[in-house]
Amino acid sequence: MSIQALGYLGIGTHNLQDWSAFAIGQLGLQQVDRGGNSRAFRMDDRRQRIIVDADQPVADRFYGWEVANAAALDALAARLEAHGVAVTRPPQARADQRFVGGLISFRDPDGTQLEAFHSPMLADTPFQPSRDIAGFRTGPLGMGHIVLMVPDLETTLAFYVDLLGFKVSDYIRTPLQACFLHVNPRHHSLAIFQHPHRHGMHHLMMELNCLDDVGQGYDIAQSVSDRVAVSLGRHPNDYMTSFYTRTPSDFLVEYGWGAREIDDATWTPTEMTTIASFWGHDGLIRSVAGDHAPPPGDHPPPAAPGRRAPLQVVPGSYQTISGVCALWDAATG
Repeated sequence: MSIQALGYLGIGTHNLQDWSAFAIGQLGLQQVDRGGNSRAFRMDDRRQRIIVDADQPVADRFYGWEVANAAALDALAARLEAHGVAVTRPPQARADQRFVGGLISFRDPDGTQLEAFHSPMLADTPFQPSRDIAGFRTGPLGMGHIVLMVPDLETTLAFYVDLLGFKVSDYIRTPLQACFLHVNPRHHSLAIFQHPHRHGMHHLMMELNCLDDVGQGYDIAQSVSDRVAVSLGRHPNDYMTSFYTRTPSDFLVEYGWGAREIDDATWTPTEMTTIASFWGHDGLIRSVAGDHAPPPGDHPPPAAPGRRAPLQVVPGSYQTISGVCALWDAATG
């Protein structure tokens, strides 16, 4: 597989101060000094994960996708060019700004600026969150996932699957058309939704190591007028418990915990019959569908009656309790 993980995100903005306040106070990221009209933020041992640049047009964003090494990057560039995709090889100064060993730049069929890179640089000091959180679940899973809105799902999907090597996790045809794609055990690093009148990023997902950090982030978001775009809830496909906040730009951040992993040896893509969550996430359908959202009271079908799923936890993050629940045993036996 060519692409291994989502490595970084670049954002053009006129609101540097608002972005710094949001990234530090709401998200708990560590701001690092880059000088000039840009800000950079850490969320783990990488030198940077998010770059916010006031010299870049507001509508411009770039998405950095990691590959294994320089040979893999060259092979990807050759494959793209062989299929008629224009590939730019920026000077080393650009790679130095991204804190990577090398990179290429190209665009997907919707015009989204993509970068592929190898050999990301690590920071000299441990990650220091700006508020008391236990950190983010990154590592080989990458920095999270992004959701893109596109006018032509089939064309965009073919690009990411056939040329970049993404694999389908699951998909839905109605009431919306969307496909969820993975490049590592994270359930999806990219999701693509079709929309006739909107395009670009809908949201960036960050996964926390601790559920309480999500809950406390929800408290912070609720204390700020109109910051919560989508209420706390749990997704039925990746099992993420999360909420969505509005950012100083025109996209959202999903702040979540407890997503499942995919094992390609046993995973079979399935068609989803609803985008309704197990519970919560009020406002999500409106945020995705916009003017095409169903009228009030006309909601998509809920998840199958009684459908539940075990929590996804990592060793050391939980304690088992005594007792037997006959209802749970009957539902999962």
